[in-house]
This record gives sequence, C-alpha cells and structure tokens, in this order.
Amino acid sequence: MKKFLGLVTLLVAATLALAACGSNDTSAGSGSGDHNEQDVTFASDMIPHHQQAIQMAKMAKAHAGSTEVKQLANDIEAAQGPEIKTMTGWLKAWGEDAPSGSMSGMGGMGGSSNNDMPGMMSDHDLTKLGQATGDTFDQMWLQGMIAHHEGAVEMANTEIAKGKNADATDLAKTIKAAQTKEIAKMKKMLGS
Repeated sequence: MKKFLGLVTLLVAATLALAACGSNDTSAGSGSGDHNEQDVTFASDMIPHHQQAIQMAKMAKAHAGSTEVKQLANDIEAAQGPEIKTMTGWLKAWGEDAPSGSMSGMGGMGGSSNNDMPGMMSDHDLTKLGQATGDTFDQMWLQGMIAHHEGAVEMANTEIAKGKNADATDLAKTIKAAQTKEIAKMKKMLGS
C-alpha cells in the first residue's frame, strides 16, 4: 500500500510539474510571452487603425448604395472587432497602456497620430465620407478603405520582420493575408 501511495504521489507531482510547464506555454499563447518594443508599437498602432476601419464600416452600413459594399463592411467589422480585443489584452498583459478608442475620427489620439500611421483617413476626409451617399459614397469608401488596408499591410509587414511575440507576428500575418485579399476584391469592385 505504501508503494502504491508513493507511486500515486509521484504521478500527481509529475502531472503538476507538467501542467506548470504547460501553463507557461499557454500564457505565451495569450500574448503575454516574450515581446519587444515593435510588438507594443504594432498593437498600440493597429488598435486605433482597426477602430477607424470599424468606424468606416459603420458608415457604409448607413450610406452605401451597394449591398456588396455593405457586406464587405460587415466582414471588416466582424474581423477587426475581436482583433482589437486581443491586442488590448496583450498590451495589458505586457504592462502597457492600451489606446482609448475615440471613434469620431480618432480625434482623441493627439495631433500627429493619424499622420504617423499609414492609410489613416484624416478627420476632414471622414467628414466628407460621412456626407456622401449611394454610388458616390461607395467610390469614396472603397478608395479610402483600399488605402487604409494598404497601410495595415505595411504595419503588419513591419511586425512580421521585427516583432518578437509569436502571437503578435501570427496576427500580423493573418491581417496581411485577409486585407491583401480584401484589397484585391475592392479594386475589382472599383473596376481598377
């Protein structure tokens, strides 16, 4: 009986040791593993970039003339909302501040932020877009979203090249693939 209890104790200890190793791997899987300044920059910049894309998507639901544009806007919002939550979680896990989301032209982010991120629409351009309807809106929205997506792909490429956190670089690869495909679709919709 003592040998049996000793064996059970040993098995329990081994299981706990393995579980502890596994939990360390799992925490890296949630974005809290090793990271560098590029990972922080990627998440900190991509959050407001995605927030503006969602703002544009919401405008499309209200102003677009084409059901194809409205559907693409729904797809963009559905993909980027969860990505914002993921990146916000990483920043918190890394002890960094997550950008607060001003959805009105990102005006709460400071004067130069829009200019620092590729593809961001200016407040003026967003206002003009919000005043358009139908086919005019569709053309402006597609052109603006193509530029916006191209900016996100550029940011993703930098993360892929210089980032350290595996989850962040994986998300960058996902963003690059999805948005490259959407760029091609939008160019086709524009007839260019």
